[in-house]
Amino acid sequence: MQVCVIFGAGIELPEKIELPDGEKYIIAADGGLLTLEKLGLKPDHTVGDLDSLNKAPESDSFTLLPHVKDTTDTFEAVRIGQKHGCNEFHIYGGTGGRLDHTLANIQLAAMLSQQDQRAYIYGNNYVITAVTAGKIRLPKRRSGFVSVFAHSDVCTGVSITGLMYEISDTELKNDFALGVSNEFIGKETEISVESGTLCVYYEV
Repeated sequence: MQVCVIFGAGIELPEKIELPDGEKYIIAADGGLLTLEKLGLKPDHTVGDLDSLNKAPESDSFTLLPHVKDTTDTFEAVRIGQKHGCNEFHIYGGTGGRLDHTLANIQLAAMLSQQDQRAYIYGNNYVITAVTAGKIRLPKRRSGFVSVFAHSDVCTGVSITGLMYEISDTELKNDFALGVSNEFIGKETEISVESGTLCVYYEV
């Protein structure tokens, strides 16, 4: 499956943007087109309601969305990526500025994990992702924080190995942040959950 890279209009971006290797389908979500232009990259498709882009791009690969709608521009960008066979999504410009849009993108990552797909949301030196009834391995790092939150009401069978604080077959609930502020210690890290959806924050 192709990897989809989405650039949104959020103001928080990594200090250095490194796109995933291999074949990519790049989508600009509204004002994310301006970021792509600064990077000298051309999207395969642009979608948006023009609230942060101001004018339609001169491109045949542009989907105009209505201002009044039930979904965000980033959500619609994901749907376009799915129609092109993508099941892994790397989202830049999905955080910063409006907190409600950041939260919406975290919910989007959770939704994709429930569809057996994966999203990575890149902030300034951190990544947010989600995992449902499965496992995720994180890159080996000698330092940095990792936090694990229950997105579902209850997540059961949660296990964490390779971090400062390890747990096995634990229950996490979405009204108590038991998994906040764990730390990398230079070991291979694995986070798994038997039932429910976890949101995972880690520093890079």
